[in-house]
Amino acid sequence: MVAVVVPAYNEETQIGMVLDAMPAFVDRIIVVNDHSTDKTAEAVLEKIASDKAKSISIALPRKAMQRTKYNEADVLLHQALRREQKLFTPYEIANENLENDRIILINLEENSGVGAAIARGYKWCLDRGIDCTAVMAGDGQMDPAELEKICAPVTQDGVDYVKGNRLIHRSAWLVVPRIRYAGNSILSIFNKIASGYWKISDTQCGYTAISLKALHAIRIHQIYPSYGMPNDMLVKMNVAYCTIREVEIKPVYRVGEKSKMNIIKVMPKIAWLLLRSFFKRLWVKYLFRDFHPLFLLYHYAIIAGLASLPYAWKVLRAGLFNYSLNFQTTLAFMFLSISAFQAIMFAMWMDIQDNERLYK
Repeated sequence: MVAVVVPAYNEETQIGMVLDAMPAFVDRIIVVNDHSTDKTAEAVLEKIASDKAKSISIALPRKAMQRTKYNEADVLLHQALRREQKLFTPYEIANENLENDRIILINLEENSGVGAAIARGYKWCLDRGIDCTAVMAGDGQMDPAELEKICAPVTQDGVDYVKGNRLIHRSAWLVVPRIRYAGNSILSIFNKIASGYWKISDTQCGYTAISLKALHAIRIHQIYPSYGMPNDMLVKMNVAYCTIREVEIKPVYRVGEKSKMNIIKVMPKIAWLLLRSFFKRLWVKYLFRDFHPLFLLYHYAIIAGLASLPYAWKVLRAGLFNYSLNFQTTLAFMFLSISAFQAIMFAMWMDIQDNERLYK
């Protein structure tokens, strides 16, 4: 079963186009209205009323599990998933015929960000055992015709997480605004280091599909609530040992969308998120879950690099003002800087090799 989560904030002019173009193989369309101030909710309700597509019934969330002497772990996990409901943004479901409607409208009671809206949609799909859950923005910037190749690796090949890549499309340099292309490319470099998925790029692309197994593997309520959500998801997927695949998609702009993202404000926040996520990945994945030498190498490189800075400053001053350095200062600078560089190169190489198994 395939579902598509459509986060929407003030998309009354665009949301109808997105819903009308949704492919027939999609079983459920979950529109998460992030407390819009326009008529987004009304536009979706009109589509629900006029939608004639047949929808197959899906299982309702189980209210309880009967405990046996062998299923304690399953029972505790099920109870934890039920308790998580209160950790999400409060919401209401607008549908009157929830079991039969193909389009589901979830209205959040407060504006929480695109990541929080997607997380709420993920939770709905997880509770109902949806096999493949895709994400398609409500502003029309994702071509519905490409949804099948986004979902196919999950439904046919068992890949855990699939994301689109616009930067490898031959039209990217012609279509994508220059500042967005540059910002995306820079963030992609940092995201490689933070996430451990060294072969991916276009990390800001939100056109994705995720398997039910992967949804179970992460804490959905902890997904980053704002525009750094795609970056945060990649780190969470890697820590959970989820397989990944990128597919080429075309960049879509100038279809009536109005960007709500201020790149100048967003980039520092995402950079800080990536820095925190990098250390979290190292400690959780390569120390607590399964120790790996790259944990030590990365940390040594950082410590030695920071320790070399005072000596680097002395060397720089000596070069600028033409005075001699003592042997100890020169030796300390050489040792710390060279060993830090070697350590980080070896750590990155080990990181690349270890995560090779996650590309599918």
